[in-house]
Amino acid sequence: MKIAKRSALPAFGVTFGFGFFYMCLLILIPLAALAAKSIDGGYETFIEAAFSERALAAYKISFSASFFAAFVNAAFGFCIAWVLARYEFFGKNILDALVDMPFALPTAVAGIALTTLYSSNGLLGAPLETMGIKGAFSYFGIVVALIFVGVPFTVRTLVPAIKELPKEIEEAASTLGAKGYQVFWKVIIPTIWIAWLSGFVLSFARAVGEYGSVVFIAGNLPFQTEIAPLIIVTKLEQYEYIESAAIAVVMLFVSLIFLVLTDFLGKKLGNAGVNR
Repeated sequence: MKIAKRSALPAFGVTFGFGFFYMCLLILIPLAALAAKSIDGGYETFIEAAFSERALAAYKISFSASFFAAFVNAAFGFCIAWVLARYEFFGKNILDALVDMPFALPTAVAGIALTTLYSSNGLLGAPLETMGIKGAFSYFGIVVALIFVGVPFTVRTLVPAIKELPKEIEEAASTLGAKGYQVFWKVIIPTIWIAWLSGFVLSFARAVGEYGSVVFIAGNLPFQTEIAPLIIVTKLEQYEYIESAAIAVVMLFVSLIFLVLTDFLGKKLGNAGVNR
């Protein structure tokens, strides 16, 4: 006699219904309301607000700084993740906790701390000034703040992937004559590439929408160090809701395109790795 398999959760219809309702309530409905608000004044108002010279300059600063920050986190975050996943050492728990500090620390506190540290008379800002690099109130400061808030996303994505990578694979490759860099590029990278790419995307997405830590260290000069989220807040304070919604929709659209393309690229690279 066959025993019917029972699921711990309700039937598909019930589970899907609750899940879809939850997504609509918290994600789809707010985004739809944002898009509807952005065209309340007509398409000409939308185009004028979303693609003004000031807005375009802010987009360039926000997305380029977010990309650079995510790139740095992808490189150095891998090193941190590798150490946490592969080695045991004194103080490991402390390092592990410090990685999550940007999650717990209020972004305004992080912004003030970074501004103090990288100001012209700060601990790190003063040496940078002697080298001709302006720390706080510059594009460099924006990137630093975005690196700070994005580190945990890369590290926390990579650590499980590295732990699942058996050391025997590396040892076997070395036994067959592969050098260190060959093991890295031919064995390690193809295995954890999707996780690495996911960490990059998460770090980028977090940086694009960051406001609290950046607004203190950026300087907020239009066309120089003004980020797109700051324009949105400024428009809201001036009761220009349609204009702020238009800028927010553009940022949302570009971020969505980036996420879709990255997901597609990740699947392609993953399939290529399997086929090899």
